[in-house]
Amino acid sequence: MAKKQRDSNVVVVCGLGRFGKSLALELMKEETEVLGIDADADKVQNVSGRLTHAVVADTTKVEVLRQLSVHEFTRAVVGIGSDIESSILTASSLVEIGIPNIWAKAISNSHARILTQIGVHHVTRPEHDMGIRVAHLVRGRMMDYIEFEDGFAMVKTTPPAHIVGKRLSDSKVRQEYGVTIVAIKRPGEGFTYATADTIIRPGDTVIASGLTRDSERFSEAS
Repeated sequence: MAKKQRDSNVVVVCGLGRFGKSLALELMKEETEVLGIDADADKVQNVSGRLTHAVVADTTKVEVLRQLSVHEFTRAVVGIGSDIESSILTASSLVEIGIPNIWAKAISNSHARILTQIGVHHVTRPEHDMGIRVAHLVRGRMMDYIEFEDGFAMVKTTPPAHIVGKRLSDSKVRQEYGVTIVAIKRPGEGFTYATADTIIRPGDTVIASGLTRDSERFSEAS
């Protein structure tokens, strides 16, 4: 890797297990350069030629990260999950060398808390978060669901029958459900922004935003 990566579109991914590998390959699809590092030679071999660079190395050691010029990067991901000690030591090493944006995978509340305490900027719990997301999808007619901080969510769903054939301004969706329909998709077409004059038609799919409870209530309405 060349030096002076702080202005480059490059991400270092430490740990190339299922999560790290999937994330790294997705970044590559989006034309982001990736330096993948793992202590397991088989995992590195598995992505060889598919990432910008893939290296066998111990990410828990600060001196190793410096030798790989990781301190020149602005973004790093700790994809190590099952080996909590390696996860924490790797994250600590990345913090020590001054990476300004660090993401890390956690497998429990205590793991997440420790990562946050040592200075990781973004902690994610993929299995936990996916479980919550799927639970919301199973409950109602939602096709997709994204929850943000402070209890705010966006849902992809079919609209309640009683607003079909009406302009959004006449549907009273906001007054009745507390949500805003922000986009609409006709069968065979892509999503377009919704306006006050948009008329909901049979077969339409909508994206609505609002407080989590209100968004769920809207998606469950018939």
